Amino acid sequence: MPRLTLLAPRVLSALALMAFTTGGRAVTPNDAFVVTPKDPATVRLIAYGDQRFTDPAEKDASRPGPRQALVKRIAEETADAVLMTGDVPWHGGTVNDYTVYQHETAVWRDRHIAVFPALGNHEFSGCAESDCLKHWWDANPTLKDRRYYAVDIGSVRALALDSALPFNVGSAQRLWLEQELDHLSASTHFVVLFLHHPPVAAQESDPLRHNVRPSEVVLADYLTERAKHLSARLLVIAGHVHNYERREHGGVVYLVSGGGGAKPYAVSREGDRYQSPDEPNFHYLTLAATNQFMHVEMHRLEDPEAAVPHEFTVRDSFDIASSTAH
Repeated sequence: MPRLTLLAPRVLSALALMAFTTGGRAVTPNDAFVVTPKDPATVRLIAYGDQRFTDPAEKDASRPGPRQALVKRIAEETADAVLMTGDVPWHGGTVNDYTVYQHETAVWRDRHIAVFPALGNHEFSGCAESDCLKHWWDANPTLKDRRYYAVDIGSVRALALDSALPFNVGSAQRLWLEQELDHLSASTHFVVLFLHHPPVAAQESDPLRHNVRPSEVVLADYLTERAKHLSARLLVIAGHVHNYERREHGGVVYLVSGGGGAKPYAVSREGDRYQSPDEPNFHYLTLAATNQFMHVEMHRLEDPEAAVPHEFTVRDSFDIASSTAH
């Protein structure tokens, strides 16, 4: 069973020790949850998003068959943690959506898999912000009062970001992120940032098709500059777009993993490293990180229309070398 604790802050400069606010709670920049990997040599993570857990009778906005098949298959993986890129419920104002989430993912708890979700826009659907956050933290009590946070998992530091909050220079979340990247441990070889709205993704002619927003463009610009002088390699995983994409921008790999069960739609593949025309792409990602490489695979559900979907195929795979790889 993986150990889950809060990491005490490292000894930092006076500026770094200043507390920043995460959703109302003061947390120093290097406070983090800690998951001890099952295998010290390899960190194994799952990432995916846009599940839209809700009443299984709803079969348009969310597809219960693929959603449940993904949960079941993920439980069969040897994972240290699951990172979720937002839109966990269909409506954050509907408490029953979180009840369905807890019920359908009970197998993860049975298998002692640590789960770390990021906030999406549907978490704020159908309720005032304060009520939505209460529902969110009631469903995820270990995250109480944190809208963004860090997780240490062996050689990987995962940073959950809140794309409902700004990334502009001087904002609380931006200051927190800067401090996180400025004070990485020497044992951190990869930083995985996971959030809902993608900083880099396909641009469609219709802006309602989830185009990249100015706020996330600011984040991508910052990461481009920061990656030039960072000892660890960066990987950004977002959701919001109900599909899979793999792109590189400014020396950073950007993935869209929004195939968790929400109503799918096709995207432009221009500039995308993933070129398969097959749709829909209900899927999850596996990340296996050593000190030298991170191996990433996209596992696609091949039979989403089956009475009991269950067939998966690895449709994309690639490696990211750490800065210490030779």
